[in-house]
Amino acid sequence: MERVIALSRGADDTIRVDAAKRSPPLPAHRARVRFRRPGHQAEEKQETGPAASHASAGRLEDPPGAAVGETNRLVFRVSPLTSKGLLSVQVHEALKTLLQDNHGAAIVKLRAFVAGSGDLRRVQTLVSEVFSERKLNIPALSTIQVGALPMEGAQVVIESIAEEKKTDKKTGNPNGLAFFSGQQTKDVNQSIAQLRTAMDSVGVSRESVLRATCFLSSLDDFSGDRIAIHAAFPSAALDLVQQQRLGLDQLVECEAVGRLEKSPASSPENRLVTLVNPPALAQNPNYSHIALVNSAKIVFSGTQMAFGDQDKDVRLAFDRLRKALEAQGVSYKDVFWSATYPLTKTMADKVSRDPLRLLRPVASAGEYVIALRRAPFARCNRGSGSRRGSKVNSNSTIP
Repeated sequence: MERVIALSRGADDTIRVDAAKRSPPLPAHRARVRFRRPGHQAEEKQETGPAASHASAGRLEDPPGAAVGETNRLVFRVSPLTSKGLLSVQVHEALKTLLQDNHGAAIVKLRAFVAGSGDLRRVQTLVSEVFSERKLNIPALSTIQVGALPMEGAQVVIESIAEEKKTDKKTGNPNGLAFFSGQQTKDVNQSIAQLRTAMDSVGVSRESVLRATCFLSSLDDFSGDRIAIHAAFPSAALDLVQQQRLGLDQLVECEAVGRLEKSPASSPENRLVTLVNPPALAQNPNYSHIALVNSAKIVFSGTQMAFGDQDKDVRLAFDRLRKALEAQGVSYKDVFWSATYPLTKTMADKVSRDPLRLLRPVASAGEYVIALRRAPFARCNRGSGSRRGSKVNSNSTIP
């Protein structure tokens, strides 16, 4: 489970889960879940507790299971692609560039897409080394294996979420953030159009989109796809990846995060996170298209891997994710966005058929307030992956 849940209520390899939670001061939210097409692998990472972790006594610390950032100060960036060197060199270069571009803002979450057969564990080690050497808090990390990146020789692209310094008097997101679920279609233009429909429904302008990520089944028309996405979201950090090297289905899925231009109308039962399903988009009882978040903080989880495709294997991954969230004072009931990355068709079908069933055995007491959303990896490929299992991640808010 990944990636990657926004800082709101509460959760990415075999089943990978990333989660973003809200910090303690936020109400419980519903979560959106992204499903990854089988065949996509992601790195397992061990969750280690507090968001701030440094190397100590000669021992290199792992990235934390989850990390927290202030919603109104979050900034989103994507590392530039390079074909120079092998994976380690490219990871170093990507991290160096992100740290420079963030101008001292504290990075709380990284999502790394690794092309081909690159060693995902190496990414985790390098992240720990780089941040420890600079005496910086190690961010939560999601590592996801993809088919290819849009540059010959490029092996990794990394997205960052950072918290700007409090010395900066002006905050970037004073009214909060909008998280838009991936829109799965047959081509980029249609996916963009559906995202625009979602954005128009909540008053988010094209200039207010902070990051847009598109998962493509083919890079044959990458130049045209990038031009279209940039034209639609001119101010956004853009990321395009090919999900599988030999995808059988012609599918595209684009997701986005935007800055709210006015505070969302609150409701008694859900004051800090509002889930929206525009009537112009397909309705599904299992997920929401939009999560409007104006909580003080958001918790982002790293990924957890399920080593197998049985229910018990998946539940173990969710249980590790739950513990990472609880270390930040939140639980599954606080999750407003989550992502899963099944690596086989069997797992994809199992999760998409009834994802809540996999969570119930490990959730804390109380009802799950989770809206499952389609995400870039929500597609179910008819082929089977080389590995069994899946990854999960999520985001949540803290009251």
